[in-house]
Amino acid sequence: MTELISWCATAATIIAALLVASNLGPRPTGYGFIIFALGSIAWFAVGIRTYQPALIWTNSVLTLLNIFGVWRWLGRLAKVQDGARAAAEASEQSPGESLFPVSLLTQATVRSGSTELGHCVDAMASCRSGQIDYVVVGEGGVAGVGEIFRRLPWSLAHVDEGVVRTKLKPSRFERLEIVPKDDWPGN
Repeated sequence: MTELISWCATAATIIAALLVASNLGPRPTGYGFIIFALGSIAWFAVGIRTYQPALIWTNSVLTLLNIFGVWRWLGRLAKVQDGARAAAEASEQSPGESLFPVSLLTQATVRSGSTELGHCVDAMASCRSGQIDYVVVGEGGVAGVGEIFRRLPWSLAHVDEGVVRTKLKPSRFERLEIVPKDDWPGN
């Protein structure tokens, strides 16, 4: 029985680590912490069954940390994300310009028509006016390895239904300035 519990704990820990490391957003990360909690409870049980105090104490603390992770990612951040989404939807029904959550610019897909060009990595905005100057778009690579960053001027982009859209054709997008991952332009 102990061996079965330890294999379940191992699988839970690996699956949870994959979810958290993938950084897919608050909800998947929160689910990762739920799985981490289940894994730490299973490791706690292995520690009890095999008389390993270090395993018991470590996983007692990890269970508490994982519960905190669930609250942080599924409780707090998911609610913040829901609040931002509600404000954006309400702004579509109000007079004036529609709003979007700026946090979108750290994860949105970038499209030209129906063609996916990449994904937003971040955005640079003016300190005084708050206006966005450009977004950095990541393209290619696997899990960030081999990924290229391009500077997309905000004047060539807009947000539509949670997606950053540009009128640039893919061939023109590929001619945009490539920016080093650790040295973005100041303006």
